[in-house]
Amino acid sequence: MATTEVIDLVALGEDFVRDPYPVYAALRERGPVHRVRIPEGAEAWLVVGYEAGRAALVDPALSKQWKNASPSFPLSSPAAGPHMLNQDPPDHGRLRKLVVREFTARRIGQLAPRVAQITDELLDSMTALPDGRADLVDALSFPLPISVICELLGVPMLDRTAFRDWTATVLTDPDPRAREAATHEVTAYLADLVERKRLKPGQDLMSGLIRTTDEDGDRLSQEELLGTAWLLLVAGHETTVNLISNGVLALLTHPDQMELLRADMTLMPNAVEEMLRYDGPVETPTYRFTTGPVEIGGTVIPGDGQLVLVALADADHDPARFPDPGRFDIRRPAGGHVAFGHGIHYCLGAPLARLEARIAIGALLDRCPRLTLDAHPAALAWREGMLIRGPQRLPVRWTS
Repeated sequence: MATTEVIDLVALGEDFVRDPYPVYAALRERGPVHRVRIPEGAEAWLVVGYEAGRAALVDPALSKQWKNASPSFPLSSPAAGPHMLNQDPPDHGRLRKLVVREFTARRIGQLAPRVAQITDELLDSMTALPDGRADLVDALSFPLPISVICELLGVPMLDRTAFRDWTATVLTDPDPRAREAATHEVTAYLADLVERKRLKPGQDLMSGLIRTTDEDGDRLSQEELLGTAWLLLVAGHETTVNLISNGVLALLTHPDQMELLRADMTLMPNAVEEMLRYDGPVETPTYRFTTGPVEIGGTVIPGDGQLVLVALADADHDPARFPDPGRFDIRRPAGGHVAFGHGIHYCLGAPLARLEARIAIGALLDRCPRLTLDAHPAALAWREGMLIRGPQRLPVRWTS
């Protein structure tokens, strides 16, 4: 039975932000559901453990729609409009179907040469630095995914730096006024982008989403286009940024695993899965709200729009599913992790994230054979909040 006290995760400070896994493990020992106060400024029901987490991710009584939040809920949706990640069936299925028509496996597969080219250009610039030192987030982890998703959607190059600042604010800034202001700026920017694409369409994904219709003549409304563009741009780069950063950090702090991977690069696909399991880029997924009483592990969560968060990070560290979960092992059978979610809201961009991570990390190891961490791991500053997990900077150094 879970405790009914409110556990203030904010009061745990930087230790929790840097390494939340021991806290989650201690909570899991006490039960699968806990009432917590989160950094974003609200109270929530936190679900820990693999089985309880997977069950919550597919529970139809938990709604993704913000209109089902309790009237007293203190936060507002950051999205620019409705999209498949903040909708329930049948609207979710309708929106996902329309997006899938354009965001196809073929389109993603065709990106591989361009991903490799951008990666090489970024590593050219990084390795040309005279002192052999760089912040990997600035040099590779951020510019690669934002360049790929912006090219995919047809977003102009000059707008990308501004978009990085906006999304970082929307997702992780503790100040609700700053988050709201950034949301308005993103929405205005996307509305202008959609209008430009209507007037001058191209072969990019955004133009395709504007054009696409299904067999019944259904198409995305203006508000749905804004929401979907917001989702693809934000989710399309933020998760991959931190997958690359967290994955490289795991290798740098486990040199035996890095050498194992260098010796056999055919291990890369499984290594990426283990990176996702070991320290994935999404700590807890986007919000779910109760639409009826939900019973999890003996705890009944009221059905009046309560916020429920699933600790994906803890699910993938549950020893009942992954033996010795704190051990980073690129040969581990890492399948079954929930780093990309589970159920109908499973990440549509997972294949693209995996592709980018495999190419980027493979090229980095090849181009920088003596890559090391240029800071003590405990000195790294981590992203605020409980949605995105990753270091703000990742100082590295190398010698040729």
